[in-house]
Amino acid sequence: MNQIPVKDVTPGKDNQTQSYDLYAKREHIYVKYYKGFFKNLRTGAGFVMLAMFFTFSWIQYDGRQAILFDLPNRQFHIFNVTFWPQDFMLLSWLLIILAFILFFVTVFAGRLWCGYACPQFVWTWFFIWAERITEGDRNKRMRLDKEPMSREKLLRKTAKHTLWAVIAILSAIAFVGYFTPIRELVPNILQLNLGPWELWWLGFLSVATYGNAGWLREQVCIYMCPYARFQSVMFDQDTLVISYDEARGEKRGKRKKDSDFRAEGLGDCIDCHACVNVCPVGIDIRDGLQYECVACGACIDACDEIMDKMSYPRGLVRYTTEHSLNGKPTKLLRPRLIGYFAAVIIMCGAFIYVLSNRVPIEFEAIRDRGALFNEVSGNLIQNVYTLKIANKEQVERVYRISVEGLEGLRLINEPEVRISAGELLDYPIRLQIDRNNLSQANSAITFTVETVDEPKVSATTESRFMGPTPGR
Repeated sequence: MNQIPVKDVTPGKDNQTQSYDLYAKREHIYVKYYKGFFKNLRTGAGFVMLAMFFTFSWIQYDGRQAILFDLPNRQFHIFNVTFWPQDFMLLSWLLIILAFILFFVTVFAGRLWCGYACPQFVWTWFFIWAERITEGDRNKRMRLDKEPMSREKLLRKTAKHTLWAVIAILSAIAFVGYFTPIRELVPNILQLNLGPWELWWLGFLSVATYGNAGWLREQVCIYMCPYARFQSVMFDQDTLVISYDEARGEKRGKRKKDSDFRAEGLGDCIDCHACVNVCPVGIDIRDGLQYECVACGACIDACDEIMDKMSYPRGLVRYTTEHSLNGKPTKLLRPRLIGYFAAVIIMCGAFIYVLSNRVPIEFEAIRDRGALFNEVSGNLIQNVYTLKIANKEQVERVYRISVEGLEGLRLINEPEVRISAGELLDYPIRLQIDRNNLSQANSAITFTVETVDEPKVSATTESRFMGPTPGR
C-alpha cells in the first residue's frame, strides 16, 4: 500500500519499475563543502540579501525608520513614499510585475530565483555553514551521527543548535523590526517589555526559521513550494537549465588519471558522485532534469573541479539548453520570452508613471445626513459637510479648501488647515448660498483641496448641495 511506481531513468541502467514508499522517512542530506564560480556567485547574492534584510530596518530617513510597515496606523513607509490602504491596488500591481519578472527569468534560465535569491535557500545555506563549522565537513558529520553519544558529540550538537537558534532569533527580530520600529523593539526585548503581538511573531518566526532552514530544508522546496510544481510548464527546449552531457559522459566508470579510458569504452564521467555529494536537495543530475533541482550550480562546480584534476575539459555538467545538447542551435529570442519581456516593460512603465503622478492627498466630502438643509437668517440656505483630508506625505502641509459649482456659494469656515505628516483630518465645514441663486433642489458642487506652497498638488471630490424646491 502507498506505493508509487517509479521508472528508473539513470543512464547506463536497464529501465525497470521500482517502488518507493510515499511516506518514507526523510534521509538527511549531508552537503559536502566545495569551491567554484557558481558558489561564489550564490554566496555573493546571499550575502547581499542577508545584509539588506538585517540592516535596512536600521536606516533612518527624515527622522523616522526608512522602511516601516506600520499596520496599526495602516501606513507603509518606504523612504519618502507612504502607501495607504487606498493604495492597495499599487501593491497588487507590483506583485503582478514581480510575478511576470519571475516568469521571464524562468523561461530564459530556469530556476535562478530558487538557486540564488529564494529566502528559503539563502537561509538553508546559512544553516549548512553553521553545521559545517560546528560539526565538520560531510564525512565527519556522517561519522558523528553514527557514533554513540559522547562528550564531543554532545558539545558539537549543542554548538550547532545554539548557533541555529541564534540565527533564527536574530532573523525573527529583523523581520518584526519592519513592522515595529526596530530601535524600539530591541530595547523592549532586552527589558522583557514586549506586547503579545511582538511576542507571538518573534516566537513563531524563530521556530519557523529554525525548522525550515535547519530541519526541513529541501522538503520545503519539494513538497511545500508550488513553484517547483508549475515552473516546468514555462520551460522549453531553449531554456537554460543545468544538464549532464550524457553523450560525453557515458559510459561511466572508475579509471586512473592517465589511462586510455576511451579504449575501455568509458566516457568522461568517472562516477565519483561529487555532483551528488554537493547537491542540497540530494538528487543526481545525471538522471536528467528533475523538478527537485533548484539550479544552484553546486553540481557544476563540483564536476568542474574533478574535470580539472583529471585534465578533462570542463562542462560535463553545465548550464545549457536541450537544443544545444542535441547539437541544434539555441534560439535566444523566441515568442514567449519576448512576450514576457514586453509585458514586464509595459507594466513597469505604467507603474512608474502612476507612482510618479500619484497625488499624495486622500480627499472625501461627506454631507451631513441629519438634515437636508438649514434655513438661516438673511434668506440663506446652509448645508453641513465633513471633509476627510489625509496627508499622505511625510511632511506637514497647509491645505487650502475651495468649492465651486453654484454662483454665490460661500465657505463659512477657515479655508486653510494645517495637517501633520500622515494625519487623517476630519474637518467640518458649512456652505451657504442665497436661496434666490438656487435653480433646483439638488445641485452638483465640487470641492478642491490644494497645498498652499505647491498648488499643483491638489485633489477634488464631488458632492451635492441640497435646498428647497424653487418657488417655495
